[in-house]
Amino acid sequence: MNTLEKVQKSLTHFSKSERKVAEVILASPQTAIHSSIATLAKMADVSEPTVNRFCRRLDTKGFPDFKLHLAQSLANGTPYVSRHVEEDDTPDSYTTKIFESSMASLDVARQSIDTSAINKAVDILTQAKKISFFGLGASASVAHDAQNKFFRFNVPVICFDDVLMQRMSCINSGEGDVIVLISHTGRTKSMIDIARIARENGAAVIGITTQNSPLSSECTLPITMEVPEDTDMYLPMASRLAQLVVIDVLATGFTLRRGPRFRESLKRVKEVLKESRIDKDTLM
Repeated sequence: MNTLEKVQKSLTHFSKSERKVAEVILASPQTAIHSSIATLAKMADVSEPTVNRFCRRLDTKGFPDFKLHLAQSLANGTPYVSRHVEEDDTPDSYTTKIFESSMASLDVARQSIDTSAINKAVDILTQAKKISFFGLGASASVAHDAQNKFFRFNVPVICFDDVLMQRMSCINSGEGDVIVLISHTGRTKSMIDIARIARENGAAVIGITTQNSPLSSECTLPITMEVPEDTDMYLPMASRLAQLVVIDVLATGFTLRRGPRFRESLKRVKEVLKESRIDKDTLM
């Protein structure tokens, strides 16, 4: 999460005087960047120590450091890579930026997700006769990961990242089948059509997508989360990581819901997989 987003998200946690500073900055961040601490304090009708306290609340060392972070958050970044990365960044710099922005974005996603929707999704998945995971582009790898997770659960699971195969699979789906559609933007036309086809054929449709997206409105149950990433301009990074975490959450819920006997079955699967690996003790 960049500095401007932090200010917006933290509004309800600021004191009354700190909120005045936040509102001035949000109203005109460019002006704040070029203002002195005295000028900003006057604009917000607060004292200079209040401005400094506000800056430290946002994990910066003071007003000059805050202005630097604010300027960075307003920069567009390098198109088609990441908005946090600049053309002249060193390997150390862009490595740190990607890790930090990914962790911050996951925290935003965690706070925005509705756990009651997770609970309902687990209900639907544990009663499914067949589960299908569909994704396109960057979301295709998430769909394949989901297939790998749920394949161990002794329920028929398929995964398609081809539009024609997805459509044919939905046409052949019916009551008791569950289709899980993965799309960060929720604006991919074929995915929206597929959700509609699946529902018309009686299947339950779970969408892992953005809130209020066209796809979310077509799903039986949307699992929505906020991920601060514009994938129209930049390479999908944090959004893909958030999707993977949601799959892990659903897989965990599925496992816990099935009870101890089911976990014993998973234990046997793990024991079989051990035979495909070199024993760690032999490497020492």
